[in-house]
Amino acid sequence: MDQHQHPSQSPIVIIGSGLAGYTVIREIRKLDKTIPITLVTREPGYSYSKPMLSTALASNKTAEQLASSNAESMATQLEITTLSETDVLSIDTNSKTIETSKGKLTYEKLVLSLGADQIRLPLNGNAADEVITVNDLEDYAKFRQLIAGKKKVAILGAGLIGCEFANDLALSSYEVDVIDLAPQALGRLLPEAAAQALQQKLSEAGIRFHFGTTVQSIDRNGELLQITLANGAVVTSEVFLSAVGLKPRLDLAKAAGISTGAGIIVNRHLETSARDIFAIGDCAEIEGLVLPYVMPIMQAARVLAPNLLGQTSTLTYPAMPVMVKTPALPTIVSPPAQGATGEWKMNVTDDGVEARFEAPDGRLLGFALLGSATAQRGALTKELPPILQ
Repeated sequence: MDQHQHPSQSPIVIIGSGLAGYTVIREIRKLDKTIPITLVTREPGYSYSKPMLSTALASNKTAEQLASSNAESMATQLEITTLSETDVLSIDTNSKTIETSKGKLTYEKLVLSLGADQIRLPLNGNAADEVITVNDLEDYAKFRQLIAGKKKVAILGAGLIGCEFANDLALSSYEVDVIDLAPQALGRLLPEAAAQALQQKLSEAGIRFHFGTTVQSIDRNGELLQITLANGAVVTSEVFLSAVGLKPRLDLAKAAGISTGAGIIVNRHLETSARDIFAIGDCAEIEGLVLPYVMPIMQAARVLAPNLLGQTSTLTYPAMPVMVKTPALPTIVSPPAQGATGEWKMNVTDDGVEARFEAPDGRLLGFALLGSATAQRGALTKELPPILQ
């Protein structure tokens, strides 16, 4: 269907063209080839793998090369109508319409796959507005322009994204400083001994860590950014990337009176509190869980598609280990559930770390595998309890 045709009503309307939006459409098409679907996105509507943004530099891929296909070819391939570069202004849950920057659209079923924004910490100093975040393909293209011909990059945040970008930049011979309030890298995912091993390998790759401190101010000093830390240290860099985490996009749902917590609250059928409105991906909260990773999106899309077509399917989550793309020391982690009782047991070898989180009765509840220990991923994943039964 021509992407410039403007449908005023559509059985299924999906807002957001990230991995969640496109995966749901693919799953619907496996079950129903003809039901009309309209995709509304404020992005140009490319299909690309967001997790690849933090490893594209070393693999020598430009922003253009990361986009596997543009909006037109996706629209043709999936037989959908796409309204790209279109903002959704409001949702009226009673009349089942959405107001967009290109007019009104009526839905029978609406899917919110709105994603999440990078959290921006309020920073002081005359260069606070020069701090950048990378959250989509356009951001990534800007980031690549900014670092071209430069040598020094500072990163705020030593979590998953911060560590992946740091490793990628170091592999491309940038000088990298990473600043985090936590006492270690991957504070929410790794036990201390495993974090130490990862930090050591990343430090050997040339990355300097500044833990237990935060940025007091960031100021422009000629060609350089001068970053003053709360502990009194001063770091100089040419580009400053913030990667302190994600916050689900909730404004649209809140304004429409849809229940939100940390994310847009959905049940195990992915239904929100509003009739015929569903949510999936980085914006959704399922039984208290917001899981901004690829595997949970794939699981949820397989359940959401039949539900949109009038069948009933219930979401379960198996154990879904997360791969941390740090070539200096490959890491796979499946953290124990929040509040799980047990302790970490460590086995550190020359070329890896196997950390098991075991319940008092010896059952495996979580793991962190680094280096050569990543080979055990399959065997250990089978022992883990499901995240949602």
